[in-house]
Amino acid sequence: MPASLLQHPFMSQTALSQCNAQAMVEAMLAFELGLAEVQEARGAVPVRASRSMRESLEAYVFDSEAIAAGIASGGNAAIPFVKQARSALPDDLKRYFHQGATSQDVVDSALMLLLKPRLAALESLLVRCRSAAISLMETHAGTVMVGRTLMQQALPITFGVKVAHWAVGLEQARRRLAAIELPVQFGGAVGVHSGLEGAGGDNLGLAFMDALAGRLGLDVPILPWHTDRQPIHALGTALDAVAGAAEKLALDVSLLTQTEVGEVAEPSAPGMGESSSMPHKRNPVRCALIRGAARQVHGHTTVLLNAAAQPLERGLGEWHAEWSPLIDSALLLEGALEQAAVLLEGLEVHPEAMRRNLAVTGGGIMAEPVAKLLAPTLGPDVAKRISAEAAETARLQGIAYADAINCHPEVQGRLEAETVARATNPALYLGSSRDQVQRARNWLIDG
Repeated sequence: MPASLLQHPFMSQTALSQCNAQAMVEAMLAFELGLAEVQEARGAVPVRASRSMRESLEAYVFDSEAIAAGIASGGNAAIPFVKQARSALPDDLKRYFHQGATSQDVVDSALMLLLKPRLAALESLLVRCRSAAISLMETHAGTVMVGRTLMQQALPITFGVKVAHWAVGLEQARRRLAAIELPVQFGGAVGVHSGLEGAGGDNLGLAFMDALAGRLGLDVPILPWHTDRQPIHALGTALDAVAGAAEKLALDVSLLTQTEVGEVAEPSAPGMGESSSMPHKRNPVRCALIRGAARQVHGHTTVLLNAAAQPLERGLGEWHAEWSPLIDSALLLEGALEQAAVLLEGLEVHPEAMRRNLAVTGGGIMAEPVAKLLAPTLGPDVAKRISAEAAETARLQGIAYADAINCHPEVQGRLEAETVARATNPALYLGSSRDQVQRARNWLIDG
């Protein structure tokens, strides 16, 4: 697969440079050395053995290509990795390396170690998005625009409240992701720490597991989770929630950037959004990258969800299917949020276009408040009919909706022109838009 042309552009380039084959090898080594250290602390490994392992293996150059080739026969990266590591150790240390562990312990823990800095990066990007969104909300709390339902003009809202909904969605997803735990995995061959009895006969497996989590900076699980994939399910769906919130932002912005709408524009940058054949175009490429990444995350999440139930004490294919979607989701999401942060920080807002679009129907979007105004005198059914007829008249004749109402034969003489003007003023029919902006701002800041 030509990944550098088809896959990597949607991902964070920083994350790609930090989350590669070498990083996976280093994470597996960190697990093994950490395990040796906690076992030495409880007398299960000779004194200074873990230090000797570290000195030997940190100086050893692992052959990641050979490890990759070995997966075809072993089924996972841990098996050829352990073989290479043992070959680099003195004979008297070989037996203590990988003691009481199984390949799933190594791979699952290494994946958690790889993901930890990625989650920190996602947190930082989401905080950037929140800060930029709050600024936009405050600036445009009173900027009136068309609210649209089923892709059609509906009633007026403010741009500030639209941004507030983007911000709340992203922040809800951020808080969900921030609560995710990345647990260490250590259970041995069948998940019950077989053969790890201490001098007194008590099994030390859970003590090793807990100590290893602390040494590696991972969370302590209740039990080994070889075929209890709730941690992966929780992580995958939390990543997908962020992707959904980012995609909502990108979808709305891309729709508002359409030439005929023109209410916002992506931040300009040299060459950004250019067409291969049409010099005049300024495509919403950042939105496309966000949505393209998010769609891939959604697909990866489906794989993770379908792998949640795994057989007996070790998954047969389900576990194996998780690895790439899990890492790719994090890298794709980081790439999407890099674009989202820049998008929100530099979004060009065009209030004049919003005013223009409010007037496209001649003010016909104000038919609802006009119907409410007429209903007490004419009844709800007649009021609705008249307000609709006036909207059509305004559209066909190109006159103001207020004038169409005042000229309607069933309305003439019944209402003051000033009363109709107020009822047809979009800025006076914003519902709780301003209150929602303030409420969202308070929640975002207090959180």
